Amino acid sequence: MAEHAIMDTENDADFAEHVRTYKMFVRLLKLGIVGVVILLIILAVVTL
Repeated sequence: MAEHAIMDTENDADFAEHVRTYKMFVRLLKLGIVGVVILLIILAVVTL
């Protein structure tokens, strides 16, 4: 049978930092997508 790893409390801080970094990545990704969409709209309007 496979043994289960025991989580120690030292990794809790690392996991919290991981979650915080992931949330920031998702936020910046959304902002980048919105920026590209706005840029495409502006380019479409200007070239008409």
